[in-house]
Order: sequence, then C-alpha cells, then structure tokens
Amino acid sequence: MKSFRLSAVFILLSSFVFTAFRPQDNPDAVVGTWLNGTKRGHIQIYKKGDHYFGKIVWLKEPNDPATGKPRTDVKNSQAPLRSRPLVGLDVMQGFKYDGGKVWEDGNIYNPEDGKEYSCKLTLKNPNTLDVRGYVGISLLGKTQTWTRIN
Repeated sequence: MKSFRLSAVFILLSSFVFTAFRPQDNPDAVVGTWLNGTKRGHIQIYKKGDHYFGKIVWLKEPNDPATGKPRTDVKNSQAPLRSRPLVGLDVMQGFKYDGGKVWEDGNIYNPEDGKEYSCKLTLKNPNTLDVRGYVGISLLGKTQTWTRIN
C-alpha cells in the first residue's frame, strides 16, 4: 500500500512539474526555411505584422530545360502573371497563429497547377510541419509534410 501511495504522489508531482515548466507556445516557431513535401523546393516562411507568409527561395530545377531560362509561373490562370519567376514568388499568405502549434486562415498557391487553396499549418515538432491545402473545409484536402532546413 505504501508503494502505491508513493507511486501516486510521484505521478501527480510529475504531471504538475511537466505542466508548470513546459515551454510556452511560440507563434514564431514556424518561421524558417522548409523543404517542401515533393522535395523539389525550399519555402521560406516569414512574419510580417501579425501574419505569416512564405516564398520560394530554391528549386531543385530552377531553369526550364527547354529554354535554359528561369522557370516561370506558366500555369497561372492570369496570363499577365505567367512570366514571373518562381524563385522569389510568394506562395503563402495571411496565416494567423491559432495557438497549439497551428496557423490558420491562410492561403497557399501551387505553381504546379496554378491554383490557390485554403491552408492550415501544424507544427508536429520543431523540424516537421504539416501543410494542409484544401477547398472549402479542411476535410477535403491534402497534407504535405515539410522538413525544416534552418
């Protein structure tokens, strides 16, 4: 019986210590450079005001093999935007930190299909980010796992 009480006290104290001393949520934990899920690009997530954005800073194949010139946004539905280079292109806009390692209410642009999607970011650990793009509700979407580069 004595060992049961000691075990119970230990569990309660451990729970209290973990809760009292765990690090607070860090809204800026998502800031950095990430290898996207296809492993063909690096996205730099940055903060501007109270919102988070992301831009392409590196591509595995930065040049069009046919022309040798930098790849451009050829699949964009707006013809005037098709000549803009992909490297440097803002592809994530307007994310707000929602607590619990989640950033919501943002949009992500996919230059591979020329479409923009609603998006939610979930930091799984300091080096793993789940990026969920969707149409309408989050259940109707796809998640990519990104890996932190720095």
